[in-house]
Amino acid sequence: MTLIKSISGIRGTIGGRPGDGLSPVDVVKFTAAYGTWLKRRCGAEKLNVVVGRDGRKSGSMVNSLVTATLQGLGISIIDLGMATTPTVEMAVTGSEADGGIIITASHNPAEWNALKLLAGTGEFLSASDGDEILNAAANEDFEFSGVDSLGTLMYDDSWGAKHIEQILKLDCVDRGAIKAADFSVAIDCINSVGGLIVPELLRSLGVKRIVELNTVPDGNFAHNPEPLPHNLSDISALTVSEKADVGFVVDPDVDRLAIVCEDGSMFGEEYTLVAVADYILQTEKGSVVSNLSSSKALADVAGKYSCKRYTSAVGEVNVVAEMKKRSAVIGGEGNGGIIYPKLHYGRDALVGIALFLSYLARSGKSCMSLRKTYPEYAIVKKKMDINPETDINNILSAIKDAFAGCSFEERDGLWIETETGWVQIRKSNTEPIMRIYSEGRTTGEADKLADMVIQIVKKK
Repeated sequence: MTLIKSISGIRGTIGGRPGDGLSPVDVVKFTAAYGTWLKRRCGAEKLNVVVGRDGRKSGSMVNSLVTATLQGLGISIIDLGMATTPTVEMAVTGSEADGGIIITASHNPAEWNALKLLAGTGEFLSASDGDEILNAAANEDFEFSGVDSLGTLMYDDSWGAKHIEQILKLDCVDRGAIKAADFSVAIDCINSVGGLIVPELLRSLGVKRIVELNTVPDGNFAHNPEPLPHNLSDISALTVSEKADVGFVVDPDVDRLAIVCEDGSMFGEEYTLVAVADYILQTEKGSVVSNLSSSKALADVAGKYSCKRYTSAVGEVNVVAEMKKRSAVIGGEGNGGIIYPKLHYGRDALVGIALFLSYLARSGKSCMSLRKTYPEYAIVKKKMDINPETDINNILSAIKDAFAGCSFEERDGLWIETETGWVQIRKSNTEPIMRIYSEGRTTGEADKLADMVIQIVKKK
């Protein structure tokens, strides 16, 4: 059993003893701490919080605990039911709520669930705000309301349609071109909430032929839900067999987008942001932002338009902060996360689909041809299980010694730039693992960098 408390929320495996996994006791405790923090932060008597969940089997149970706990604090709830992470984010601001809770463990397997916590801006909490909530939970520093002051519960399932409506209003979303292109699109929605909204978005964009895979949102994940190439053999084969022009894959909460070319090959999750940024920069000149774990290809594309690419630490809240600082026109993460501020400051696979299809339609290129227009880098993503007692600083110090003479960046673990690429080692915010990412001009170069780091870690 695992319980992880980080900038990405409260995440754990369902069941077990309190404190070991995400038990009902833990859900109540952390929800109460969040609600108490929100009441103190807002200083208002009556608060509203938006709640939504992905399609996990545990979602309904966790949702009941969350909403009842908030009501017990005197906070009223707008319950969206099954809703994507970006939909909940937009509903917070659109309904002028004071905060939001998204019940999703994102790309983690089915036995996991989590509480993602939002401020009234519809954005994730800062690290310092998260620490306040964790302290309140540890000290059980919360007090529930009396019977005459309980919060109310209202259901509102309209926000998926409102989300799509706002996407369609964007100037850079070209429904006419998409409809004229007469695309055939294959989708894999991992039996979660994407199965409800992705087909509806595509129909709204003018796509007539949609080939669906895993679109029943029953939580029976057909494969590992992280949209990485080795998990996507079925959608790859389906794209080819159905002669689709493109395939789209979303994770369980629909904030990451992977793209499959017409020959079944992966467009590359790193290149989702690269392609969308290329499209946006053609008409909106400005800076772009990605995290340190993202490909250098984004910097190359930005340079083509005489624009600057800036980097941030991993984590949506960090990317958003840097985007605001740099007035970025587009940003995101190399895991297929697109953040388009003209819609909202959150990773959003739905707007990513709309922008990519618009670009594909306007360019007149096939998916494979478009992919070939970008600089070719190879990125390798590896991971190692770690013990909670592992001395991370000792490991990072040994790695720095081994790469003496290289450039270092220590905003997020350790990022090292070499003559042929870069390598980063960092503790995951979402799993009990250490991530080792590297990039080179070839897969061999990237593998060599990552393996050098792994060998050092194994010796410590």
